Amino acid sequence: MKVGIIGTGNIGGTLARKLSAAGHDVRVANSGGVEGVRTFADEIGAEAKDVYGAVAGADIIILAIPLPAMRELPVDLLDGTPSEATIIDTSNYYPGLRDSRIPDIDDGMAESVWVARQIGRPVIKAFNNALAYTLAELGKPEGAPDRLAIAVAGNDARSKQTAMELVNQVGFDPIDAGTLEDSWRQQPSTPSYCCDYDADTMRKALAAAIKGTAPKKRDQLPELFGKLGPNPSHADVVAMNRKTNSVDG
Repeated sequence: MKVGIIGTGNIGGTLARKLSAAGHDVRVANSGGVEGVRTFADEIGAEAKDVYGAVAGADIIILAIPLPAMRELPVDLLDGTPSEATIIDTSNYYPGLRDSRIPDIDDGMAESVWVARQIGRPVIKAFNNALAYTLAELGKPEGAPDRLAIAVAGNDARSKQTAMELVNQVGFDPIDAGTLEDSWRQQPSTPSYCCDYDADTMRKALAAAIKGTAPKKRDQLPELFGKLGPNPSHADVVAMNRKTNSVDG
């Protein structure tokens, strides 16, 4: 499939590398323009493009940029993109830590519902509730014992299935997390978020989420990370997330 990825940071870069290795026709773009992404593209066997070139004719588009940056995408970016293209949003909202405030989300709108409104297209929420290290290093073949899981939410059944197939291809069990409106259950500081769970536990974690409680916990992250010290390990971060956002409440 033709996959266009906008954003080559920890998440976008990892997905580009894995999907290119899986045989997809991957085009990548970032804020540095074609030349800014060329070295990375050449390294992984992808094509370096600007944002228009990355999405033109794509079967799948992955938006792997900070959530507020969605507002900076060109308004005509998707004009030449097929209406049936699957658009995946990997972003998360961290007001005060990284992101400017977005009143609609602060008032309770699911993050990816807001993204869909910004770009004027339906989106699928996926790859947001796994840490970059998890995506890069902890994938396993389908059927492997203790395979970790990633949540996928969206309203279009065909696009959701496409996203779930990608999750499987990069080494994780895809879990149907419901509609896009339900995607608050996989946002930061919910029980399913960045805890390295297997499929059964992921389902329990999604079900255990209580609407409205995550933002307060999310806003405590600077303090919690401060307690971990300047260079916390991946295991330290996962342990902190499991303790703070327990599946058992």
